[in-house]
Amino acid sequence: SVIAMLAIGEGASFEAQEQIKNLGSQNVILRSVKPPGGRWLRLYAADIGRGPDGRWWALGDRAQAPSGSGYALEPAFISPGDVLALVDAMRARDAAGEFRQAGIGVGTARTERPDVRGDRICWLDSPGSLAEQPVLESLDALGRGLNRKLMLGLQSLDTHYATYAAGRRYVRHLDRSPRGIERVVTIVLYLNADWGAEDGGELVISTPAGEVVVAPRGGTLVAFMSARFEHEVRVARRERLSITGWYSRRVTAESAA
Repeated sequence: SVIAMLAIGEGASFEAQEQIKNLGSQNVILRSVKPPGGRWLRLYAADIGRGPDGRWWALGDRAQAPSGSGYALEPAFISPGDVLALVDAMRARDAAGEFRQAGIGVGTARTERPDVRGDRICWLDSPGSLAEQPVLESLDALGRGLNRKLMLGLQSLDTHYATYAAGRRYVRHLDRSPRGIERVVTIVLYLNADWGAEDGGELVISTPAGEVVVAPRGGTLVAFMSARFEHEVRVARRERLSITGWYSRRVTAESAA
């Protein structure tokens, strides 16, 4: 038989042992060994199998991402009432001058190219309305759930509102990480009531099996591995609203070495 095993240091060792025992193995021994050169791998995943002689073998290295499709879709993450309340909060922030044109690139390479990336954004550094608080708490809870199930080591969530005017798009790209952090999971929560096929603005995720096309209907949440999938936003034919975010972990000097 084949099982999937994830391990991240001493802090997860007890939970990892219990999960393995639940699969039927009672002779589990885990101990830390300092790697050659002192270079630590913060996250490791592998498929392992047991041979006829009882020995365990590593069958596949999955250190780059968890197994599975790598993306997920929830069509009713928030209610229609929550969608309308967030749109009101979003418009209040826009009226207060909190939105700015989004850019491409990071650091000194950042530039504004509305023909490439056409949205305006407002970072949600803290809840500004009663409507935002419960949604951000739900997204935080989702991140904790991802850590429990996938042991991704997620440490923070950064989110912003995004609005595309009619005629705007975002060309195919791969999410890049700012210096000092690694964006692991990308999320998009749509805030568009009564969105129809004629309105365009679909998110297109490029996968080895083909394109996954997501209509930006209000309440829909999509999540995918940030470094794994190129994606784009097709031209919107009317105003397109969303909350976009990234679950991230810090990059230290020793893990980046």
